[in-house]
Amino acid sequence: MARSTSLSEFEFRLAAQRREDDRLDREQRKQDREQEKARQQAQLESRQQEADTKSAAVQEQVTILAEVLTSVLPRPALTFERLMTEPEEAPFDPGELGQVMAAPDWSEFAPAPPHGLNRFLRARYDRQLAQSQGRFRVAEAEHRQRESQRRQALSVAKATYDKKVTQERARAARRNAYVADRQSAFAAGDPGAVEWFASCVLKASRYPDGFPREHQVAYQPESRSLTVDAELPPINVVPAVRAYRYVRARDVIEPVPRQETEISQRYDRLVSCVALRTLHEIFTVTPPEVVAAVTFRGRVTTIDPATGQPSRAQLVSVSAGRGVFDDLVLAAVDPVACVARLNALVAPG
Repeated sequence: MARSTSLSEFEFRLAAQRREDDRLDREQRKQDREQEKARQQAQLESRQQEADTKSAAVQEQVTILAEVLTSVLPRPALTFERLMTEPEEAPFDPGELGQVMAAPDWSEFAPAPPHGLNRFLRARYDRQLAQSQGRFRVAEAEHRQRESQRRQALSVAKATYDKKVTQERARAARRNAYVADRQSAFAAGDPGAVEWFASCVLKASRYPDGFPREHQVAYQPESRSLTVDAELPPINVVPAVRAYRYVRARDVIEPVPRQETEISQRYDRLVSCVALRTLHEIFTVTPPEVVAAVTFRGRVTTIDPATGQPSRAQLVSVSAGRGVFDDLVLAAVDPVACVARLNALVAPG
């Protein structure tokens, strides 16, 4: 009877253990499912964020291109005074050479005096004192030598600094004298000076990264007209992708292509913006008695499909007199319509 009871208790405990194991197994599977679900959700959010980030970068590019004209309107005009330079004169920094070395301190060498009148201790102290005095004199000599070397090195460093300062001041003086000479010639309508200053203006104009910077300037003093021939960016400066989307089913981020008609329209607008911007920058920095009219001719370098050779096609040629241009409200115009109103010759994009 006792054996049967023990067996029943064992089976009961075994069944209870199995139920507990089943419960723990169910909880573990539930936890695993929740963790997998959270991992998948995190993966989904991460990939969607990646697509959104890439889309935002494309939109930023498009915005920068759209603001090529309006972004420069609030900027101050370049002047001859701003072309002047100040010599770069950082204060002289001697560094460690400017720190005087501490002289040896006798207290660090002196032996401890003996206590009492014992002749043996007194004799040993005298020997130690003589040895310490010798080491102290050596330390003093070494200190004098190091200090002399430091002062010499400091003198050399200061002389080198003074030489650089003198050279920098001379360079700045030469630059400023040249700019002043160009300014006087510019005021007199000298073609070389006018072309030089206009080139400085165009070089200082900040365009988006990747834009070509090549340009040529010609000035006709008789008509007070200035012509700018400039290289334009190719049409692929307009992003061919409108956005990016995350396709969950295939776990891929796909580009959403921009329609060819939109690319062409945006490029035509960009070309018009560059033309108007150039006219604005030149008119803004030149007085009427020097420049009365400006012509902008924009070209783009491509590959001729018939020959495989580089080809420079003219995309736009626009001219404007100062009076007509001053009446334009560039912050509000449609660039393409504005260029067309100026009787520009525009090649289709």
